[in-house]
This record gives sequence, structure tokens and C-alpha cells, in this order.
Amino acid sequence: MSARFRITALGAQGDGIAVSDTGPVFVPFTLPGETVTAARRKERAELIAVIETAPERIAPACRHFTVCGGCALQHMRDDVYLAWKRQKVADALRARRIEAPVAGIVPCRSGSRRRAVFSARLAQGRAVLGYNRAFSHEIIDIEECPILVPEIEGKLPLLRELAGRLGRSRDAFHLTVTRTESGLDVAAAASGPLSAADRLSLTEFVVGSGFARLSVDGEIIVEPRKPQVDFSGVMVTPPPGGFLQAVASAEEAMAERVLKHLEGAKRVVDLFSGSGTFALRLARRSEVHAVEGDAAALAALDRGFRAASGLRRVTTEKRDLFRRPLTVKELAAFDGLVFDPPRAGAEDLSRQIARSDVPKVG
Repeated sequence: MSARFRITALGAQGDGIAVSDTGPVFVPFTLPGETVTAARRKERAELIAVIETAPERIAPACRHFTVCGGCALQHMRDDVYLAWKRQKVADALRARRIEAPVAGIVPCRSGSRRRAVFSARLAQGRAVLGYNRAFSHEIIDIEECPILVPEIEGKLPLLRELAGRLGRSRDAFHLTVTRTESGLDVAAAASGPLSAADRLSLTEFVVGSGFARLSVDGEIIVEPRKPQVDFSGVMVTPPPGGFLQAVASAEEAMAERVLKHLEGAKRVVDLFSGSGTFALRLARRSEVHAVEGDAAALAALDRGFRAASGLRRVTTEKRDLFRRPLTVKELAAFDGLVFDPPRAGAEDLSRQIARSDVPKVG
């Protein structure tokens, strides 16, 4: 049933919030100050039409916006969006009674995302490749994605064809695609078992398409060129599907702050180091001990260190930091610390760090 709503605020996920007699109603793709009609389904509503438009509303950059579930606020003016993102951080700190200055947001330009995870499925003899509709398992077949670097967006037809050649399952599967210095690195997951003929066909296709590497469920199928990522002059080949900051400029901005804060530190520990995003940059002036639970990521970091020149000593330690956090006593061996925890958090480790005297970047 449709109704008229007045949007008064934005929620944490970017949905407009309207107040009703029964509580808040979340209306995606709306802005504060707008009057809209929407079809309500419990606390959520599907936008039908915008009756009164907010001055902050702009035309979205992508034809798939509102259908694809990848973006939530392409209809909001950039300066207003950045202010909203900053305020989310300020509000989160205030809610926990933490008084701390919050700098302005460092924006990422359009067309700069170098890593994307696509959903794919075989349907009626062809592959569908894109992103899931919001709150749905339906995959929206995309023709463009303005947030991606051109090297990925321009290869969407080839990636769709690759998905069709890979898919051996009725279920949806995923392709993690990363733009590297030597070409696209494609890591498929849950696409189904491959025959010898499949592997030969995929090898020919990947070589002909100019991709750097194709892996399936962690197994490298073909690697015409090692996919390399540049960590400020140190070249690293990450493991198949390995984590990488999605936007290179964001990585550089974070690294700049880490380096500035730890200037003068002689021995640094990098917790959840991954493949060396911070550790290898820090090694130009500090000894670094990199700690990570992913053996493949640590091996990539170590290879990058050994192939580089002009770095100070870097040691690595494979350790489950959730179950075996570094203790206060262990942390005392360092005069600098980098802590970039995963989304799941690391409460026990955080407590040890808080009790230590080592200068920190988190």
C-alpha cells in the first residue's frame, strides 16, 4: 500500500528516514527535506516517486543506480555526502563518550576503485554478472560501473564471458577482480569443478584476453604474468583473492598518516599486516615485525621484501591474533605499533594494546 512520507534524516546505511505513527520508516534513495510516495513494507518502503525534491539531489552517474545494490547515495551532492560520512564518525565517537578531533573526509574520485567482487550465475545459457539487488539474491546484470577503474569497467564483457566459461554450478558464484600493474587478477570462488578440457579452454581465453592471472578456489589455473601491486616502490604479488585496499589513493592517504605518526620509531610491529601495505613502506626507515594469520599473505610480504632493495629488516610471524593476541610484555619490545583490525574486531588484542605504552596507529 502506497503512502506519502516526509523524509527528515538519513540512516546509517544512507536510507532516508520518515516518522510515522508506528515508528521510523526507511525509504532508500531519498534525502532529508523531500516528500515522497512509497510502498511500505513494515519498517522499510519502496520509493515510488519524489514529490518535493531536496536541493542536494543530483542526477546519479550510473544507469543501474536504484536497481543494483552496490551504491546507496549517488543521488546526493558530493559535498553533502562527505559531510554526512564525517558526521557518522563523529557521532560514533560521541556515543561512546570519546572526545577526539575528526578531520575532513579524504574523497576518492570516481573511476578509482581497483578491486571489485562480482556475483555471477548461469541463466538460460548465458552468464549474468554484476551485483546483488539490495536485500535480495537477484543478480543485476551490469553494463557499466562508474566507480571502477577503466581497466576493469572496460573488461566487463570479457569478465562476463569468463564467468560463462567458469560456471559449473547452478548456484551463484563470485569473481574478485583486481587491477594490478601487470593486468587483471581474477579469483573465482564456488564456480564448480573444472575438467581438463575446461582448464585448457580457460587458459587460452585468459591469455588471449590479456589477464594476468586466473585462480579458482585458491588454485592458480593460469598465470601469464605475475599480478603485482606497487606498495610505494616495493612490488608485491598478493595471493589469489587476497585483501587489497579497494582504492589506491585511499591506501596512500592511510599510509601517509601511518608514516607520519611513526616517524622516528626504530622498531615497529604491524598487526594484521596482510601482504605488507604498511609494513613494507615503514621498512624504508624502521625495522618491522609483521604479524598476520594468513600464511599466503605473509609469504607475499616476505617475497616482496626480499626482492626489494634499501629496506631495513622485516620479520614475519604467522599468528592467530584473535586467539593469541600479543601481550603487554611482548609489545614492550617495540616503540611503534600499527593496528588495522578486520571488521570482526579484535577485543582481546585491543585490551593488550590499550595497556601498553607503545605509540600506536589504529
